[in-house]
Amino acid sequence: MQNRTLIQGNVAVGWGALNAGCDGFFGYPITPQNEIPEWFASEFPKRGRVFVQTQSETGAIMMLYGGAAAGFRVMTSTSSPGWGLIQEGMSHLATAELPCVIVLVQRGGPGQGSIRHAQMDYLAVTRTGGGGGYKNIVLAPATVQEIHDMMQLSFHLADKYSNPVILLSDGVLGLVAETLEIRTLQFEPLPEKTWAARGRDRQGDKTRRFIHTYPSGAPPPRSCPNYVSWLGHLGEKYQDIIDNEVRCEEYLCDDAELVVVAYGYPSRVCKEAINTARAEGMRVGLTRPITLWPFPYETLRKKVNHGCRFLVVEDSLGQMIEDVHLAVQGRTSIDFIGLLDRHLPTDGGMILPGRVLQEIRRLA
Repeated sequence: MQNRTLIQGNVAVGWGALNAGCDGFFGYPITPQNEIPEWFASEFPKRGRVFVQTQSETGAIMMLYGGAAAGFRVMTSTSSPGWGLIQEGMSHLATAELPCVIVLVQRGGPGQGSIRHAQMDYLAVTRTGGGGGYKNIVLAPATVQEIHDMMQLSFHLADKYSNPVILLSDGVLGLVAETLEIRTLQFEPLPEKTWAARGRDRQGDKTRRFIHTYPSGAPPPRSCPNYVSWLGHLGEKYQDIIDNEVRCEEYLCDDAELVVVAYGYPSRVCKEAINTARAEGMRVGLTRPITLWPFPYETLRKKVNHGCRFLVVEDSLGQMIEDVHLAVQGRTSIDFIGLLDRHLPTDGGMILPGRVLQEIRRLA
């Protein structure tokens, strides 16, 4: 199906999931992502798919576990306080290698924070909040179209690597309305989920399946004879993701002396500032991480080798900047524009192009 419509980012989540073949949504309403469960409540039942408004985010993540274990494409959505509640479930999903998608629409924090936009969950999704050192694949769209398309990519990557995938949005992207082409994307074919616990009668070989974790006394998962070999298997999978799934956008970077690093809504703000700076003769470009994990460290290291300096723009007190420091390793300067640089000192304030341009001029 292909058609164009004016649509909010949160609603684009639903259309993207539908085109990805999502079978079920389990979630709980919380600002600023309420339009997502509202869409699924309206559209999924009449299409013969599952929608459940759960009693809490904790219930939602464990329902995801059950749906994914049975081989279905399932998802949930939440915002920052809800993200904190699902961390034990996230660890269990990663341990069992169950593919699923979680949409996190960031808002202010810490704690309940504000109900408006911010970028204060970067470390929570890229470093993970549950126990055990597992990894989430994290995708960061910057437009409504990318939200729609990355929902399909999220389900594909989740199934490809048998791993949870996080689509990290924010309150601006979720509520802004833009033109969207509703379309179905094609990816490489994936093997059948022969591991799924559908019940003996639903398996072609009539053999019972187990969803393997590694507590004491459970059957060894995925042919790993012991605990260390199982952890080695997870480590190999994570390295495979690092080797093959790093994604980023480079904008006007070929001759850049100053590289702005931003994701989500601030990356669009930065493009406008960069266009103006270019018109004034300044050699500045943008690197936008699309995968926040795995992070594009090598892309930034190459720029260091060409003598570039960096300006990180992030609507927080500074979180992604830690990964930029890891990439740069002290070999060049890194400046920062953050939440304290909003045009208003309120939860409704934003980082605007004029402030970014001011800093570019100062550094150039």
